[in-house]
Amino acid sequence: MTKEQVEYLMKEFKDIALTDTDSLDKYGRDETEDLLFPPHIVLRPSKTEEISAILSYCNENKIPVTPSGARTGLSGGALPINGGVALSLEKMNKIINIDENNSQVITEPGVITQVLQNAVKEKGLFYPPDPASKGSCFIGGNIAENSGGPKAVKYGVTADYVLNLEVVLPNGEIIWTGANVLKNATGYNLTQLIVGSEGTLGIVTKIVLRLIPHPTDDMLMLVPFFDAKKACEAVAAIMKTGITPSGLEFMERDAIQWTLNNIPTIQMEIDERHEAHLLIEVDGFDENKLIEECEKIAEVLEQFETGDILFADSQAQKDKLWEVRRKVGEAVKSHSIYKEEDTVVPRFELPNLLSGVKAIGKKYGFKSVCYGHAGDGNLHVNIIKGALTDDQWNNELPLAIREIFTLTVKLGGTISGEHGIGLVQKSYMDIPFTNVSLQLMRDIKKIFDPNNILNPGKILI
Repeated sequence: MTKEQVEYLMKEFKDIALTDTDSLDKYGRDETEDLLFPPHIVLRPSKTEEISAILSYCNENKIPVTPSGARTGLSGGALPINGGVALSLEKMNKIINIDENNSQVITEPGVITQVLQNAVKEKGLFYPPDPASKGSCFIGGNIAENSGGPKAVKYGVTADYVLNLEVVLPNGEIIWTGANVLKNATGYNLTQLIVGSEGTLGIVTKIVLRLIPHPTDDMLMLVPFFDAKKACEAVAAIMKTGITPSGLEFMERDAIQWTLNNIPTIQMEIDERHEAHLLIEVDGFDENKLIEECEKIAEVLEQFETGDILFADSQAQKDKLWEVRRKVGEAVKSHSIYKEEDTVVPRFELPNLLSGVKAIGKKYGFKSVCYGHAGDGNLHVNIIKGALTDDQWNNELPLAIREIFTLTVKLGGTISGEHGIGLVQKSYMDIPFTNVSLQLMRDIKKIFDPNNILNPGKILI
């Protein structure tokens, strides 16, 4: 990007432009490792029309544009690796309308996910997708990554709730992708194509989401296991009962202990003999039925070697247990340099994935801390640098990650369940996809973005 182009954008969009070093560094990061790619300029529009004008100019001048939300991503999707414009959606933060009659909400992309959830909850409605960063991430970022979270096991992921999107295309044209209806068999599904496209096809400026009634009751239990693999095996056994928990989370011992060490305000003892825990939640509209479901789950768990099951007896205790789970990633990051791999397999294969990850770690000499959404087979593998040399970390570890992903696909899974591909995983896309499939994706990108200005260098090589 030339100096003259920066000056032009500063002049045309002076009220929304940032070029100071601190801002460029701020928008040059997300939560992916310690990577930094400062843009040449940050633009923070508040209107769809401003985005249209920005993209029109950048497309004409072949200036790269990287969409930026809350920058909580873990795959480098919001990193401006080619400089250019960081296009922040943070000022587009209005909930436009909550439609109680049709159980829908229209929102701008810069609304924090938890803020949206709380707003619709006041109307007795529920937007279930709840990534760990829901208190800070934007709903637009959730669209870009097709985010999931603990509730996905029962309620599905972001894509299951998106009805329609207003999108600005790379050339500045503005379109709606669908209709505000529950059924739509009209042409190709452009809405679902945009969801999970990581800001490479268009900029989402308005979002129509379907909602469901908010559950009135929930119950939560923490189950310790002496064997981590047995904890994984218990997941499929629970699901076979016909009960679908609203949360079924797996945490290795270190995941919990490091989190407790990182949050001294939470007082909780972990038995050193326990290798892993399952955090199990059920929810619904009948407290007596939930009690029966918890009893049935407890009966299933009797066939596994567990410690004493903790039943949360207050909202405060429930909040504490969920805080531990949601803070695991932050605790791991503060403990060591690390890489997080977002694997997902059919839930019955979860024990084999865990065993395989540990075997690969032993082969390459690294420690891993695993946790994740066990109910849908989504295991987050945190690889800890520890005593590995820089040479091992930079040159041998990619081989180990490739083995982990190869195993994951062999078990019927894939290499990302909810974090996306972004920058750091794109070199592994040949593992789940054939050359034909990858070329189809490249062709789709070219149709939407022939000048390759929108989030270039992400997802595909």
